[in-house]
Amino acid sequence: MPTDSLPDQADVLLVGGKPINLLEFPKLKGIFKCGVGRDNIPEKQAASLGISCGFPSPSTASIIHEETANFACHLVLKSFYSNVGDFDSWKKIGRNSLSTKQVLVVGRGNIGAKVVKKLKNFVRVSSFDLISNKPSELKAMIQHAECITLHLPLTESTRNMFDAEKLSWMRDGTTLVNTARAALVSEEDLFQELESGRLLAALDVFWQEPYKGKLLDLPNERISISPHVASNCQEFLEATAEDFRNFLDLLKNQR
Repeated sequence: MPTDSLPDQADVLLVGGKPINLLEFPKLKGIFKCGVGRDNIPEKQAASLGISCGFPSPSTASIIHEETANFACHLVLKSFYSNVGDFDSWKKIGRNSLSTKQVLVVGRGNIGAKVVKKLKNFVRVSSFDLISNKPSELKAMIQHAECITLHLPLTESTRNMFDAEKLSWMRDGTTLVNTARAALVSEEDLFQELESGRLLAALDVFWQEPYKGKLLDLPNERISISPHVASNCQEFLEATAEDFRNFLDLLKNQR
């Protein structure tokens, strides 16, 4: 049941990316998350209240990882072909070969590792991961990249990771791609950079969803947006529906 529909009557929540307050749902017995990110699911609090949490099965998660990686690669490659010419005047704008482009993948988890592997067929790829890289390495990597794509989980240490300082390290004209979590980036600091025209962005995730914020006022040539659809293929929807049915059966058997 959606979190804005009769919360005092809901016994099961089907959750996307929105945060939830368990105190609003006194009759709740179960929460099912339609995605692999868990930052908005209060698992410990739910366990203390006897509320079961369900997540996509490994096979469904594999679909999510693969399709999100594909979508991120699409946004990266699109960024390099966003300004190639004008049809009306038949004017062509010169460009360097795609094989010379430098892409930085931040985060080498299930999705980021796939993005690295896929992009290596087209561009020059470097990667940074909080587990295997020193924080001091990141600045040089950011300064060298022509496109940066984020694939980190949202934690207290990664929240607003890309703030004014790190955004200032990016080269003029660099595109920031985010299909992970909006809060990895400072909304206000990103807005300032995009408004100035120094940076570009391709975003599939937002700080509030549906998004009505100030980034919508920016010119289309500075920002590409999509409504959190990176994993939203038919195979994912069908597999998630099956996982949810299985979760409901599990809840019934627990009663």
